[in-house]
Amino acid sequence: MKIRRRAAAYGVCRSADGSVLLTRGSDAGAFPGIWSLPGGGIDHGEHPDDTVVREFAEETGLIVRITGVRTVLADLARLPDDSIEHTDRILYDVEAAGGTLRHETAGTSDLAEWVTPADVAARPLLPFTAGALGISFPAADLGAVPAGEPERPGRVQRFGAYAHATDPDGRILLTRIADGYPGGGRWHLAGGGTDFGETPEQALARELYEETSQRGRITGLIGVSHRYDPSALGPEGVPIDWHTIRVVYHVTVPEPTDAAVTEAAGGSTAEAAWYTPEQARNLPLTELARDALGRTG
Repeated sequence: MKIRRRAAAYGVCRSADGSVLLTRGSDAGAFPGIWSLPGGGIDHGEHPDDTVVREFAEETGLIVRITGVRTVLADLARLPDDSIEHTDRILYDVEAAGGTLRHETAGTSDLAEWVTPADVAARPLLPFTAGALGISFPAADLGAVPAGEPERPGRVQRFGAYAHATDPDGRILLTRIADGYPGGGRWHLAGGGTDFGETPEQALARELYEETSQRGRITGLIGVSHRYDPSALGPEGVPIDWHTIRVVYHVTVPEPTDAAVTEAAGGSTAEAAWYTPEQARNLPLTELARDALGRTG
């Protein structure tokens, strides 16, 4: 049985009367006749913000403006070829800012409609769409799901969850990237790639403990960013076409301990430590850590 991974971005767009914009899967897609929030796969090197704007234009003809990040999800689905696909989904709130509603032609959707709140539950919906709209749905039985990760030869698109972690004294938790990895030697936020079948929240709890020996509580979703480095060098100097999509959460560690890397973290994290904001400003930081430090004040 094959396993696949992809990252995707979708938008919740509502009209003045509360109707939500939905698209119907075409025969060219994996789920024909099933309705979904407009959106789709994040192209290699593309910012997720740009994905949702592009996909709305392609599927509905509308130009949309992002008003916020609603949530981040992950789910498994069985495709028509019997493979199991893990999809990391970023859901945005968007508003229409121009364009004219139309149906997509020769794409993975064939209808685009405003659906009233009373009619939404009557449509066959993809599970993530139903969940986003507050509609209960039965969980699919996928049977036995293989372990491991899909092979991704050549370029790498990685979906990761990271912690802007602070303690009651206002210190920030940082990890130093090991030499030989992208960003080697710089101090970074704790976190890393999600495993196959794992939600971002599950990945964050695992990575936080593996890289720093801390246990924390997620208190909010800060935002989404990405980094594209087509000339990055991986371990042992092997070149990789590197695209990482990053979801950042605020995490509170109520009972901090001395930060230490565990054996389960593998070789990409050299060390971990707590720093005051003043101390952290003098460290070589990744851009993600610099942004977090700016939020700390």
